[in-house]
Amino acid sequence: MVGGAVVIAAVVAAMFVVAIRSPEGAIGDRGGRRLLMIAGGLVPTIVLFALLVTTLPAMRPIRAEAGDLRVRVTGEQFWWRVRYQPAGAAAVETANEVRVPVGRTTVFDLAAGDVLHSFWIPGLAGKVDMVPGRTNRLVVRATRAGRFRGQCAEFCGLSHALMAFDVVAMEPAAFDAWLAARRAPPAVVADAGMRAFDAHGCAACHRVAGTRFAGQIGPDLSHLAARATLGAGIRPMTRANLIRFTRAAPDVKPGARMPAYDDMTDADAVAIARWLETLK
Repeated sequence: MVGGAVVIAAVVAAMFVVAIRSPEGAIGDRGGRRLLMIAGGLVPTIVLFALLVTTLPAMRPIRAEAGDLRVRVTGEQFWWRVRYQPAGAAAVETANEVRVPVGRTTVFDLAAGDVLHSFWIPGLAGKVDMVPGRTNRLVVRATRAGRFRGQCAEFCGLSHALMAFDVVAMEPAAFDAWLAARRAPPAVVADAGMRAFDAHGCAACHRVAGTRFAGQIGPDLSHLAARATLGAGIRPMTRANLIRFTRAAPDVKPGARMPAYDDMTDADAVAIARWLETLK
């Protein structure tokens, strides 16, 4: 595709050079029409046809097999619930970040928990709508390791533009190790931050594996600190951002269902952020 664009750009540039540098009258009316037909019609047609022929095989859908990794992604306002369902193993739930093994087929089962969303990974796959009450499917196979930016592509509310995610393509062995590690609960420290988390009612919405906190309304925080970003891909995972998001999520993400905690003290906010940083 890039090569075709280069050829077309070269043809257009050549036409400009001919038009600018040719002396007046050098190209007659008949010669000009011939030049336009060849350079402006025939050459682009040949190039575009060649692109079509070479691109069509790559557009064939990827076949999914029974043993392929299945990942259920549910669009929420305004974050992503992610649940890995590998064949023959226990499911693993996380949020706002997706990891896939390179060279293996991954089947995304896409749904919505509230309003219409659209799952889009521009560097890896096309857009698929997420519709409440319905499950759509997207089959993906990453060919190289790397980080791909994803985005909700359907207007879903005030923070639609702030609903992003990363897809991390990993070598198969690294992915298997990562998924196995996520099945185990994090090393939880019962400190002042954990007590403040409980006292402010955070456990009503959030789950942390290995604790009695089992909320299902908001994102699973079990391995929160191992993620690169906070708030569905919009902020780096830093203590300052954790503090701000914990105390005033609607200021960071307008329309978010997480309430603001105006009565939370600075000490509690810092303690909760420090405790969340231990969840790796």
